[in-house]
Amino acid sequence: MYLDAEDENVLAGEFGETRQKMMEILVALGRVYDAEKLVPIASAQVSGASYKTIGKWGLHWLSTMNARVAVPAVLNPIGMPRDEWRELDGITPEFAHQQEEVLAAYRRLGIKLECTCTPYYLQRTEYGEHLAWSESSAVCYANSVIGARTNREGGPSALAAAIVGKTPFYGLHIVENRRPGVVVEVEAGDAPHADHYGAIGYLAGREVGNRIPIFTGIRPGRDQLKALGAAMAASGAVALFHVDKITPETRVFHFETESLERITVGQQDIEDLFAALDVDAVAIGCPHCSPDELREVANLLRDKQTTKPLLVFVARAVARENPDLVGAIERSGAKVVPDTCMVVSPAMDRYRAIMVDSGKAFAYVPGMCGALARIGTRKECIDVATS
Repeated sequence: MYLDAEDENVLAGEFGETRQKMMEILVALGRVYDAEKLVPIASAQVSGASYKTIGKWGLHWLSTMNARVAVPAVLNPIGMPRDEWRELDGITPEFAHQQEEVLAAYRRLGIKLECTCTPYYLQRTEYGEHLAWSESSAVCYANSVIGARTNREGGPSALAAAIVGKTPFYGLHIVENRRPGVVVEVEAGDAPHADHYGAIGYLAGREVGNRIPIFTGIRPGRDQLKALGAAMAASGAVALFHVDKITPETRVFHFETESLERITVGQQDIEDLFAALDVDAVAIGCPHCSPDELREVANLLRDKQTTKPLLVFVARAVARENPDLVGAIERSGAKVVPDTCMVVSPAMDRYRAIMVDSGKAFAYVPGMCGALARIGTRKECIDVATS
């Protein structure tokens, strides 16, 4: 793999031990994937931020770092709200202390403590930009909806890229590798859940695996594209998808699809996911809610009061910029929770069964929270939380 003179100096340790170790990670990754060079990145998004997921050894590793990031970088959701953790049941002082140590380690590295799986709401990301993002749904959105270029980085490789300012040029950074490999035909008809893109994505991801699908038969908006990709990244390992005549690369390139395998997501497939189940709590916002999604939740809760715990997860910046919506939601008894999410916070571990509006959460809640999961539309979630 070609390294320029500055890269060679970093690898030789002339810019400190931390940068040297980070360059070693990138070089090793590049060799594994036969990358010809490193490419500069516009931004990084680093996972491994919740103490629930990284534990004491991850914290120890972070504490050995002594460098500053070279590009704008943000964190994935952490295990609790930064400032209001005492208001969230299930967060112990011991956990909070360890989580604050994780944040302090990232702060020393110069990473912005915007803890979200939706960094595209916080910073402008352009078509064709190279990134090093690690959260599965953020990667899928950046590649598919924006047309930026990032592989699905692990936490250490995203951090290494943030500190060095470059990432190996392989995989989805290369235009030729972004062609679809399978067609997904959606035939939902007029089914009650025909436009639940989290459910469609959950079903498609199980069939697609890590291939790049191109969808026909749907016309989703931005939030629906977010739900579709997040679910496929969770139930499969999809990092890029296309929707015919909707996503940007289908308008730039002509993809030949006649010879590709075809998978059908049908009406009954979708409806079979929506089984009734008594739940203890309801959680919305996986990925974090957009302003439009917050507005929808606020409208659905108008003149209602919750009878079950209802948690709405959001990036702190989005909550800060929409105080009226946050206030309207919380007047119902629901909680708007920044910085964390339902699958990386111990706050959700105490529930036996959780209702979610997200295909991503539907895939992750059983393993990450040890709870049964029920999926529903946003309205169905609100109805259950207020019934």
